[in-house]
Amino acid sequence: MTTASQLSFHVQLSDHARTAAEREQVLANPGFGQYFTDHMIAIDYTEERGWHDARLQPYAPLVLDPATAVFHYAQELFEGLKAYRQAGGSIVTFRPYANAARFNKSCRRMAMPELPEETFVESLELLVQTDREWVPTTEGHSLYLRPFVIATQVGLGVNYPSKSYRFMVIASPAASYFAGGIKPVSVWLSTEYTRAAPGGTGAAKCGGNYAAAFVAQRQAVEQGCDQVVWLDAVEHRFVEEMGGMNLFFVFGDKLLTPALTGTLLPGITRDSILTLAGDLGLEAVEGRISIEEWQAGCESGELTEVFACGTAAVVTPVGTVKGADRAWTVGDGTPGPVTMRIREELLGIQYGMRPDRHGWIHKIA
Repeated sequence: MTTASQLSFHVQLSDHARTAAEREQVLANPGFGQYFTDHMIAIDYTEERGWHDARLQPYAPLVLDPATAVFHYAQELFEGLKAYRQAGGSIVTFRPYANAARFNKSCRRMAMPELPEETFVESLELLVQTDREWVPTTEGHSLYLRPFVIATQVGLGVNYPSKSYRFMVIASPAASYFAGGIKPVSVWLSTEYTRAAPGGTGAAKCGGNYAAAFVAQRQAVEQGCDQVVWLDAVEHRFVEEMGGMNLFFVFGDKLLTPALTGTLLPGITRDSILTLAGDLGLEAVEGRISIEEWQAGCESGELTEVFACGTAAVVTPVGTVKGADRAWTVGDGTPGPVTMRIREELLGIQYGMRPDRHGWIHKIA
């Protein structure tokens, strides 16, 4: 059986790539996840052959049988990371091997075959090198990379996982995740719905987690809030995540983030901030915090800032909190100094304006 690490990629360049003028028009206002580059990566898997037929090909719709397993049993997962054009002109990614490791951890949970980390990273490199002109030059913009894998076996039997899969990578130029830029978001405490339960798929980056979250996110918007905050499945009191992002609570020079209990996603940005905190003279701990403690801390002034973090939104301050029977403001409702310091440090490393003390930057071109 051929392993993925032994694969060579067949390259087929697009005959219909966008012109420079068309590309620049998109890059002037890319939004987030709305436009895609000219090519994509695909690698197939079967039990008999393992990973095979690795290719870079023109971006195009997929042709799949209506009985393909992913449509019926949601056996799929994805990752998200970015390519950045640094100040000197080089193109880099941030901690891609951490994404590769998390991808394989999700694969194990979803009963899917793992992809060697080297092949995961090589796929990103090939796509970005080919579509390098799509990496924005505008400050704060980036090329968002979306690796994913789907079950492709045809049939409706549900007793066993699929015997065939397809791994793919697509890329999308991205501006700020939140249209309003760097401003505090308002959040809604969801006590009616649960994102994940112990023993479930909360720590895996699978689409089902996000689909199940849409109803609560819609409720948050109906309540005049930007995002939903998830609470624990047992008591509905302890904070877990905000939407698809991890949360940090600032108590002076101490950071607290909910511990990884298996019900929330182990964010790469979260892990990076836990390390960066020490560089900035801050103490960072993993623990738990209830909504009562959150409110009381803000009202007493002990809890001064709250921010969310993730690949797409980077670091985003939380300004106001609302629930069915309560509402309060975090600090004075504006972005706090610790939040902005961490954001600036993280972005500075990613864009090459701050030293990379931890070897997180992976050069592509």
